Amino acid sequence: MLETLYNYFGFAGSLIVAMLAFFFFIFWIAGVAGICAKKRPPVRNTIFISLAVFIPIYPIFWVIADMIKQKRELRRL
Repeated sequence: MLETLYNYFGFAGSLIVAMLAFFFFIFWIAGVAGICAKKRPPVRNTIFISLAVFIPIYPIFWVIADMIKQKRELRRL
């Protein structure tokens, strides 16, 4: 797999693709953890967790939205 990636993108391209995949995975894990940490009724919590698992881009958007929300709250202080 790494050889195929290297053949398609070269050294610099495969390094960039590998780093982007790593960052996507880290942000996905952070989003799932943040979604699970919120206190919700069990039915809503199950819906949010299933969205996070079956739609992998949802937790990343959730993390970005949460960061923007926290930045706005910190500016108010």
